[in-house]
Amino acid sequence: MSDDPSAAGLQLGQATPLPASPEAAQLDRVPNPHADTDYLARFTAPEFTSLCPVTGQPDFATLVIDYVPGAWLVESKSLKLYLGAFRNHGAFHEDCTVGIGRRLTALLEPRWLRIGGYWYPRGGIPIDVFWQTGEPLKGIWLPEQGVAPYRGRG
Repeated sequence: MSDDPSAAGLQLGQATPLPASPEAAQLDRVPNPHADTDYLARFTAPEFTSLCPVTGQPDFATLVIDYVPGAWLVESKSLKLYLGAFRNHGAFHEDCTVGIGRRLTALLEPRWLRIGGYWYPRGGIPIDVFWQTGEPLKGIWLPEQGVAPYRGRG
């Protein structure tokens, strides 16, 4: 196998436009070089946006994705492009958050995954959404997600 990521069909290392939709986005995975070790990997997306499916107005969130990888890691550029594809996508907060968690779980088959969606208020009510695949693994250092409960975030 070549060391060139594009030879493996990955988006890494080449110009890649923002996908038109989350469904059209290509999420890439790469082999975990430490598949024999349980550890936590975290991605934080502090500028996540999507559209309200009713009004078309933008919604904003901080997403925190924690997972204990198995054989696969998510390739970070493809994750960034996938999350960016939500900018023109109409979906409720719950649908975005849970859908992202489920798609990553299907792709990666992690030992454990959780996602926290910390959404800014619309209509005066913040809606935070949390989803995980099951109980956290014993022995894994699981820090707080670092996003304070809503008290006027900013």
